[in-house]
Amino acid sequence: MEDNDKNVRLRALPSVEAVLQRASLGEALGRVPRSRAVAAIRLAVDTARTRLLEHGGPGFADADVHSALAHLSQPRLRPVLNATGVVLHTNLGRAPLSAHALERLQAVAGGYTNLEYDLEEGERGSRYAPVVDVLRELTGAEDAVVVNNCAGAVLLVLAALGAGREGVVSRGELIEIGGGFRIPDVMRQSGVRLVEVGTTNRTRLDDYAGALTPETALLVKVHRGNFAQVGFTSEVPVTELSRLGQERGLPVVVDLGTGALVPLRGVGLTAEPTVSDAVEAGADVVTFSGDKLLGGPQAGIIVGGARWIERVRSHPLNRALRVDKLTVAALEATLELYRDERWDDIPALRLLSQPPELLRRRAMQLASLLASRGVAASVEDVVGQVGGGAMPLAAPPSSACCVDVEDPADLLEGLRKSETPVIGRLLDGRAVFDVRCLGESQLEAVAAAICAVLGDESA
Repeated sequence: MEDNDKNVRLRALPSVEAVLQRASLGEALGRVPRSRAVAAIRLAVDTARTRLLEHGGPGFADADVHSALAHLSQPRLRPVLNATGVVLHTNLGRAPLSAHALERLQAVAGGYTNLEYDLEEGERGSRYAPVVDVLRELTGAEDAVVVNNCAGAVLLVLAALGAGREGVVSRGELIEIGGGFRIPDVMRQSGVRLVEVGTTNRTRLDDYAGALTPETALLVKVHRGNFAQVGFTSEVPVTELSRLGQERGLPVVVDLGTGALVPLRGVGLTAEPTVSDAVEAGADVVTFSGDKLLGGPQAGIIVGGARWIERVRSHPLNRALRVDKLTVAALEATLELYRDERWDDIPALRLLSQPPELLRRRAMQLASLLASRGVAASVEDVVGQVGGGAMPLAAPPSSACCVDVEDPADLLEGLRKSETPVIGRLLDGRAVFDVRCLGESQLEAVAAAICAVLGDESA
């Protein structure tokens, strides 16, 4: 398109008021408040302007307004189909909740609950009460507190046990978690002065002991859940660090992060320390996530010795980080599944433990659905990820449908923008759809979405 012609068409784009007066849009715009109508028109005009500038396409049309109204009516938080092969995908909400947890949410979300009301005593109670007993049973700890995420749990524990004094940490454990947040930054915000010991790859018990002063408040050990060190390395086990803490009267805080409650089963998975392992080894306080390997809602769980947990519970920061009734309900239901050894009912554990032959059959089923619509796809072996900063060396084998198209990035973009978004990934220049996190009932929707984006009339 010539520049002069483009400029003429850009100047011809209508004003908001002019579109509001269009009889052809009267019914559609009349169904929404004026503010929503104005927002839709502005979005429609911007869409037309972008189309003209980037593609020289047609100018403004009523269809742009209808599309904008539909777009604005969609919730921003929407379900997606996870075809990435990453089970605990942070960008996709990490662990999906169990049916048991969903039923509990449904039961408590729409009305009143005894969140902070003791039904037996008829007086104010603790919002942690529904989960404390089962956490004690599952971890062997004396007491527990739950806050809104694991970073908050670490922040609270450090502030409650060490503000104004020193915390000793191995240099090899000063990790950075998602979003660029780093353990030294969290410690600084808590008021604890960081004391680094050892080297990046090797830390010994003597390094900790040599750093202790009258200003030392606690010893901190951080599980390297989101990266791995190999080669010439060493670290101090929790048992030895706890023995040193007991000798010097200092609490040992262990941040496990990933939050495994039981040893995990599944081909390609690596060993992960459990919370009960840390408690049994003598840790005074252990922090971990609710929505990673535990498979529950987002939460920061703190377990440990009664006297330390009481200090954590009574700290003013605890109120700022407290959880709501929905988190308590979903977490209680998830922990009940562990208590009753119903591990296959926890989606995250079930997805990680699927045998490779089952995944291959599922990928072949997806390929068959695509072939029936005229889309060629191959089934190939791939390697997935646990995700959520867990098990960095794990290589769980999976199977995927690989669709060869001229521009796979365009296909994946179209799928992201589908009515029910499908999230795949690029691999060796192809669009790849790993079936590990897709149920059999979802394969039809994935196939239909792929064909719709590719323009298959039969989709």
